[in-house]
Amino acid sequence: METLPEFREDRELRLVRDPGRNVSRMVLSPSMFTDPFFMVESTCIVWFTFELVLRFVVCPSKAGFFRNIMNIIDIISIIPYFATVITELVQETEPSAQQNMSLAILRVIRLVRVFRIFKLSRHSKGLQILGQTLKASLQELGLLIFFLFIGVILFSSAVYFAEVDEPESHFSSIPDGFWWAVVTMTTVGYGDMCPTTAGGKIVGILCAIAGVLTIALPVPVIVSNFNYFYHRETEREERQKNMPPELAHSVDSRVGSADSLSKTNGGCSAERSRE
Repeated sequence: METLPEFREDRELRLVRDPGRNVSRMVLSPSMFTDPFFMVESTCIVWFTFELVLRFVVCPSKAGFFRNIMNIIDIISIIPYFATVITELVQETEPSAQQNMSLAILRVIRLVRVFRIFKLSRHSKGLQILGQTLKASLQELGLLIFFLFIGVILFSSAVYFAEVDEPESHFSSIPDGFWWAVVTMTTVGYGDMCPTTAGGKIVGILCAIAGVLTIALPVPVIVSNFNYFYHRETEREERQKNMPPELAHSVDSRVGSADSLSKTNGGCSAERSRE
């Protein structure tokens, strides 16, 4: 919400004169520490940091803690806050040129905050199934990216040579055609770049057809993996529902304790805890 125009405060360098020392210096205004969004974020970060440190302290395996992808995401999600605070404090004594550079670095670092959305996967079965599907489909996704990469190079080169003699062509070089090839192969079609010659249009037709085939081939494997993990989770929930109440309560307690231990201990998985 802090990026909305009505809430955003553009920070600019301004010249401030210190009467006591009779010197002038460049500072950023307004201060980030008075921003209400920063105060809310600080409260959340304090709680997240406390939770992360507590999980690390009680984890039996410190190395296993850092091998857990969810713990890595938690660490990455809170680093931008501390980097922002340090950068803000350093800017008060930096020269103006370095302040501009620090502000640019700060904006890039703050983009990492979007990783916090992955914290929801701890409480969402759907996100967990999606993560398992992507992990099981890494080979297919790698092939998809590789085929797209080959197609982008091939068709961007072809459309460049087909349009090279056209004075009003959008394709001034092969790298300029990369964007057009990606947009065409993924069937997005923004229309900001398009061939005008007959040869270029033929290349565009082939590029679109190749893109559809390239994307369609690995998709069934990915969908099959998703169905496998989804039905496995559904069957597990159905088995628990069909159990006698006493046995189901006992199993839920054991699974809940194992899952809680997994989340608390980081690298200790639920399956290992059950054993």
